[in-house]
Amino acid sequence: MAGRYASTFATLVDLVLPVRCAGCERAGAGPICPACSAALTGLRPAPVAPDPAPPGLPPCVALGPYEGALRGLLLAYKDDGRHRLAAPLGDHLARCVAAAVLRAGHPAGTPVILVPVPSTGAAARARHGDHMRRLARRAVRALLRRSWPAAVARPLAARPKPDSSHLDAAGRAAAARDAFRIRSEPARRVARAAAAGAVVIAVDDVLTTGATMAAVAHRMAGSGLPVAGAATLTATRRRYPTRRVAIQGFYPV
Repeated sequence: MAGRYASTFATLVDLVLPVRCAGCERAGAGPICPACSAALTGLRPAPVAPDPAPPGLPPCVALGPYEGALRGLLLAYKDDGRHRLAAPLGDHLARCVAAAVLRAGHPAGTPVILVPVPSTGAAARARHGDHMRRLARRAVRALLRRSWPAAVARPLAARPKPDSSHLDAAGRAAAARDAFRIRSEPARRVARAAAAGAVVIAVDDVLTTGATMAAVAHRMAGSGLPVAGAATLTATRRRYPTRRVAIQGFYPV
């Protein structure tokens, strides 16, 4: 309960007071300063992969490494209740979704279904809402503004699971294996959209070992729901390529 009130208070402060930039801590710069905004705009989504990659991991795309302004903005959004950051972060997530569709071999403008990795009930309460669902909705609006058909679907629900932040790759894989269950009616709607030609892209905030994304793809595949690719905002540095790989045909959203 205390966490929920703290998150609500942080959100209200973010709305009514001139706050520090979440990316660089510059005072009075609002939720994101022009310099940090320009830094994010200058990033280009690129293929990323953990090494070793867990079995079943779909092709992944991320905007940038988990550091600097991008890391600060994401942490402020997730943990400090600064929900206005959903707008710029969701817009950039849309760019990653577009790149993931193209990397999967589909042309720009192919209808896409975004499946956000669901939060557990405890995590959603602590963060005053499902942070990835909120980002996915914003990303869909950004895609629709550019006449790219898109929608959010929630065919998965999260089961309670232990905190994975201090687990190694094997521990994360074990925790993720049974972390999700299928929601029958949303899953049927996704299956109908996929049969009609839509591309299914899983979306999350950070790629670390890839265990969560692999578990999402595995659970959905077991119900006949193909996941063509994954899009994340960030990837931890050892998963992020030192040499950027161009995605043929990609254009910024």
